[in-house]
Amino acid sequence: MSHISLPDDMPGIRALVAYRTDTGKILYELAEALLRSESTLKRAERELIAAYVSWLNECAFCASSHAAASRHLFNERSDIVDAVLKDYRTAPISAKLKALLKIAGKVQQNGRLVTEEDVADAHAHGATDREIHDAVLIAASFSMFNRYVDGLATWAPEDPDVYTEMGRRMAEQGYARRFSQVVSEHQVEHGPR
Repeated sequence: MSHISLPDDMPGIRALVAYRTDTGKILYELAEALLRSESTLKRAERELIAAYVSWLNECAFCASSHAAASRHLFNERSDIVDAVLKDYRTAPISAKLKALLKIAGKVQQNGRLVTEEDVADAHAHGATDREIHDAVLIAASFSMFNRYVDGLATWAPEDPDVYTEMGRRMAEQGYARRFSQVVSEHQVEHGPR
């Protein structure tokens, strides 16, 4: 049960967005920019960074939903997601993505743990400054999202099929469009705020 009165029919961040649409809109726009805007990192890779950080933070809702989105985007290579969550160092991904995940994992713990050597290693494996920047920003932002979702004790579905569908919608529709749908669904059920 959540720590504050939230919509019972909406899990995770969706309930928080419906509760406070002014900040929810900004958070969804941030997710849209981080995970779907133009980038040399594939959308599947950016969703994977979000899922990995959420998994490290033990945020069941965010880890499961973003892992599902990443699986959907990786398509036939969806097993990469589980391999990364098991141990990114042995997963069948590029050395560049491994270096970015190492940095993201350090940011999840404490941003000051990222060293010049970590950045040099990412550069040596082909990461651009923008890719390093975005990996750090995704890790920092998702640590915030995770703490927001778990700090107010939102509920997370246990059925993996729910996340498969959620991940498909996130991957195909994005976050800005989902914001409008969440607000609309909440208003239909509970009336305007």
